[in-house]
Amino acid sequence: MSTMEKKVIFLADCQSFYASVKKAAYPQYANKPLAVAGDSKRRSGIVLAACPIAKSFGVSTAESLREAFAKCPQLVAIQPRMQEYVNISLQITSILESYTNLVEPFSIDEQFSDVTASLHFFESSRDMALHIQKRILIQTGIYVRIGIGENKVLAKMACDNFAKKNADGIFELTKNNITEYLWPFTPDKMFGVGSKTLYHLHQIGLKTIGDVAKTSVADLKRKLQKYHGKKCDILAQVLWATANGIDYSPVTPDAFSLQKGIGRQTTLPIDYYEAKDIEVVLLELSSLICQRSRYKGYMGTVVHVGIQGADFKTPTGFHRQKKLRQPSCLTSEVFETAKMLFHQYWNQLPVRKIFVSLSQFQTDDCLQLSFFENRERQLSLEKSMDSIKQKFGETSIFFASSLTQSGQAKFLAQKIGGHIK
Repeated sequence: MSTMEKKVIFLADCQSFYASVKKAAYPQYANKPLAVAGDSKRRSGIVLAACPIAKSFGVSTAESLREAFAKCPQLVAIQPRMQEYVNISLQITSILESYTNLVEPFSIDEQFSDVTASLHFFESSRDMALHIQKRILIQTGIYVRIGIGENKVLAKMACDNFAKKNADGIFELTKNNITEYLWPFTPDKMFGVGSKTLYHLHQIGLKTIGDVAKTSVADLKRKLQKYHGKKCDILAQVLWATANGIDYSPVTPDAFSLQKGIGRQTTLPIDYYEAKDIEVVLLELSSLICQRSRYKGYMGTVVHVGIQGADFKTPTGFHRQKKLRQPSCLTSEVFETAKMLFHQYWNQLPVRKIFVSLSQFQTDDCLQLSFFENRERQLSLEKSMDSIKQKFGETSIFFASSLTQSGQAKFLAQKIGGHIK
């Protein structure tokens, strides 16, 4: 492929993803208003996603279930199961990878793909998008909208502003039609612009995306300095480039191949006052993040611990980190460091939320041995425990301390991404 050849990037976005997954799993709800939310019997929790039918009744994301039922009494509310969403997302990734090896997940329900090299198999980019859209619908039951652009920014804005509103769910945004379609919009329709930046742009007289695009970077920096000071240099450059549809970042399949960190947190059922009870949960969280690290083939070098009280209006607690002596994915080593941080910074106030993470990874190709500790034996033992859990379930083997009243292992095993699996 010539380096001068124009790239073609797709952004595939799943419509009402959580709700669509549920409708695909329960065909009897196909023509009924459905929302993914908390406990429908108690009418507690908030709406995480609503299908188009539910939205037509005014049901919206982030409102309480009680409010949603008031708008739509016949609403079907189903609790989320995160593992289902992960599985479908990975299935969609696999489908996209049959068209190109350049697929980059942007979120659980959005994925970029660079289809430049395989476009010649189809009559046009639109024809290819329709083919992908139909195949995903047939194989997963999920309807995707596809934004098309010369780069990721254009594809994203094409999807968010146009494809989601089109009858066929497809739109192509190019540098040739950007002035006609995108520039008349207010700046919050640009990728990455929120209400605060929108307010500042309006304050300096930039009412549309076209206004931002036609303002030089130097003038944009100067005008934004009133609100951001010297920190506005990068912001001005990014705003100007986005408004003009400029983005040089490639579609990177391994963008998340080496994570910045792996962490787990839990909100306790009651306040914990005793150090021994909190240590039980620290051990459980350390075990979970080390298990995940071993699964990915990582060893981390920094342990981070966060402790928080129940009163969010007057927050208490701390967030601290410490570097390990050597890279590790061993529960005992991560837990000892987490425990040390806890005892060093805890102010004896009640604890309601606990967070532990491991970061600054390297691959586990080589484990540093020690004359005083048999780290190789420890690693072999923990990998054996991983195998047992994988075969018989997360609660098939755990530390004896998890059987105490303060243990949260069974509760944590039911969750993924903060939701029930």
